[in-house]
Amino acid sequence: MPPKAKFTKNEILDTAFEIARTHGIDKITSRELGKCLGSSPRPIFTVYTNMEELKNDVITRAKELYRQYVIEGLKEEIAFKGVGTAYIRFSIEEPALFQLLFMNPLSTLTTVEHILPLIDASYEDILHSVEESYGLNRQAADKIYQHLWTYTHGIATMCATRLCSYTGEEISQRLTEVFKSLLFMEEHIKNGGI
Repeated sequence: MPPKAKFTKNEILDTAFEIARTHGIDKITSRELGKCLGSSPRPIFTVYTNMEELKNDVITRAKELYRQYVIEGLKEEIAFKGVGTAYIRFSIEEPALFQLLFMNPLSTLTTVEHILPLIDASYEDILHSVEESYGLNRQAADKIYQHLWTYTHGIATMCATRLCSYTGEEISQRLTEVFKSLLFMEEHIKNGGI
């Protein structure tokens, strides 16, 4: 008969998540977990097979938290801008989790049109908000989304790494200016220009 678990899966996951949130996922070790739980590392392995399994659960929880930011962003009056602002806010409020989700190398190199659906479960919702709000076809909406995500990711990365900071007003103004420029460009192309 296997030993009785001293801690629940949620207790272990909560503790691991806080370590990742504060110090990064690489700091999650059985020794550190045991220390934080006031125990030896052994009880962790009555619930989890290995540390990889636990870290995968931490990543899933980080994605769920990020998804909440996106949902809030989509509720904004200008949903697409709300999502961009939420992405940057996540990088400011949860820098270690942002780095975990959006600044780690992928196993294979991909293009920008393929990366967004891979890294963001809300991709279709966000794209739909652009199509609906601005009467764009999918191709134009996707192009604008790719451009603005590249710009937004740059700001978010600078914030997450504390390279620089922006006020909420600066973020709002910059996203608006870039979006309007991209929208103007798409309208110009649609009408035979460029």
